[in-house]
Amino acid sequence: MKGEIIAIGDELTSGRILNSTSALAARQLFLLGHEVSAMYTIGDEPELIGEALTRALARADFVLVTGGLGATTDDLTNEAVVKTLHLNTVTNACVQANLATRAAKGEITSVASLAKLAQLPEGAEVLDDDCRMAGYLLRYQGTPIYFLPGVPPQMEILLRDKVLPGLQALEAARDARPVAQRVYRTCGLYEIEINKRLRPLEHNGVQIGYYPVGAEVHVSLTGHNMAQGVDDPLFRRADAFIRQALGEDIYGIDEESLAVVTGALLQERGWMLGTAESCTGGLIGASLTEAAGSSRWFKGGVIAYANGIKEALLDIDPELLARHGAVSAEVAQAMAQGAVKRLGCDIAVSATGIAGPGGGSDDKPVGTVYLGLCCGGSLSHRLCRFYGSRRQIQEKTAQTAMDMVRRALLSR
Repeated sequence: MKGEIIAIGDELTSGRILNSTSALAARQLFLLGHEVSAMYTIGDEPELIGEALTRALARADFVLVTGGLGATTDDLTNEAVVKTLHLNTVTNACVQANLATRAAKGEITSVASLAKLAQLPEGAEVLDDDCRMAGYLLRYQGTPIYFLPGVPPQMEILLRDKVLPGLQALEAARDARPVAQRVYRTCGLYEIEINKRLRPLEHNGVQIGYYPVGAEVHVSLTGHNMAQGVDDPLFRRADAFIRQALGEDIYGIDEESLAVVTGALLQERGWMLGTAESCTGGLIGASLTEAAGSSRWFKGGVIAYANGIKEALLDIDPELLARHGAVSAEVAQAMAQGAVKRLGCDIAVSATGIAGPGGGSDDKPVGTVYLGLCCGGSLSHRLCRFYGSRRQIQEKTAQTAMDMVRRALLSR
């Protein structure tokens, strides 16, 4: 089905808070085969909210609205909905009873201060079974409108438990076209190169999408009218073509992360990984430990930002630093070797570079990064030239470092 997303909040339009809820919703809807044709981010202004809702209802099969459902005076979503759709405001008995219970337990100071939470548009179906989280479904002339809290953790819970299952049930009831979909996560190829390799698949009964994510590119394969789903012969042929064309540059499928895939390869071999980081300041280690169970294959890391720390903790020869500079292939390799020695791990990856915005030179401009690898007693390095903000360069470095480990493990 085709939907639109509206995110509401002055904190979003001012840039004080990143609009992560829209991205999360769009991603999950896309993976289920839904099409998000438009996304809006607007401030807490009733007129703007009403205009955006009116436009969306005229075009979409469903609408997802986040934010503006709280109890403060700047939370104006419900008021805008009532006015735009010509509805009445009613007191929701479940929400009101929950407020009374919480007040009796001392969880809130008074019911009156939060009474606004129970004032909902007529016809609203509260999504949270316990009526603790703001959020409801409103059906307007057959079109479902989901109103979710702007707080990301609460929004994510209701999206997963209520919105997505509800839309899937609605789609099934409408006898919608069966959709087959798969996402291929790649690292090491530019988007234009991937497009060149997969061009023969385009306009061949399937849809191909390309989505750069830092140092990665995610490729989606979507097929409609496929009663057998991913087992449909056409889908299987397209899948085989993509796997053949991209080979080991595909590191994972659908939701598999680079850290999880790398960790699985390490665990298969019974190896422990270590890191030595300079320009990334611990981001490689943090990315690796996002994977559950990483203690089974990640030994630890050394954040050696200053040269003195590189010498003291990683046994880097001061003469090596003086001769080649901290941002060099020689130092990157020595850092990885020092990590193996100091941490007692089987394999180590290192990163040293210039993340910017200053510190670059003609020979080593901002974005110059050297990655080092010590694996099975062998040393290797890789020179990278990254572009973007300081944070983007650091994130690309961390992704590429994990991918360097993954490729080394595959080669063995």
